[in-house]
Amino acid sequence: MNKNNSSRGRQAGKNSNPRSRKQFTKKSKPQTSQKTSKEDSGIRLNKFISNSGICSRREADTFIEHGSVTVNGKLITEMGYKVQPDDEVRFDGTLISIEQKRYVLLNKPKNYITTMEDDRGRKTVMDLIANATKERIYPVGRLDRNTTGLLLFTNDGELAKKLTHPKHNVRKLYHASLDKKLTLSDLDKLRGDVVIEGKKVFIDAVSYVEGEKKTEVGIEIHSGRNRIVRKIFDHFGYHVTKLDRVIFAGLTKKNLPRGRWRELTQQEINNLKML
Repeated sequence: MNKNNSSRGRQAGKNSNPRSRKQFTKKSKPQTSQKTSKEDSGIRLNKFISNSGICSRREADTFIEHGSVTVNGKLITEMGYKVQPDDEVRFDGTLISIEQKRYVLLNKPKNYITTMEDDRGRKTVMDLIANATKERIYPVGRLDRNTTGLLLFTNDGELAKKLTHPKHNVRKLYHASLDKKLTLSDLDKLRGDVVIEGKKVFIDAVSYVEGEKKTEVGIEIHSGRNRIVRKIFDHFGYHVTKLDRVIFAGLTKKNLPRGRWRELTQQEINNLKML
């Protein structure tokens, strides 16, 4: 009896030991999936260029394809190329690096043009935000010389592209002062189909400014066409004497005097990126 029990015990022991060794071997295999190769690390080249403030990521793809970018002296045209922390990246021969993203809101006054520089010596919006940041920032969209109000500056190419593309329906609300009272019949026409220069203009909302004369009109659009608000009223026989952008992408002029600028809050930045 003891002998049989002993035999069964020995047999059980023989069967269990290999299983234990097999299980142990499985667990002790190196987990290669946790290893990260150099190819898997770094940042994609198009994102690196976008983060440097030069252009959007999509535009960067075009520049890469056309041979505008070198990494460590080597011409790179590969779309998925990864940039490592110690790489030297040059765009059209100029060394570039990732900039900290900056977002500056200006309440633009009259008689400033929306351009980086002017060969005729006129005042530009860049004069007003010259001391805002050490990074090179750019205006998002345009306001003509005589139009006042909100103008955003940033070196975030991706966001700038998003805010200026009509498909994102970025809200822009203007306060227009007209040379004569806007009639009710013309107000109704503005709420219908309006065609300017052969193209339909999408007017999201239009109304008299509450508490003001009928010469004061609020108009909301998301079109980015040049001088479009002035052209809309010209089309109906009205001349815009003053034009002020009071809301842009949810940003307002609250506590921002004419000619002054301020940096966006983190919450405002988050809101813009969720548009």
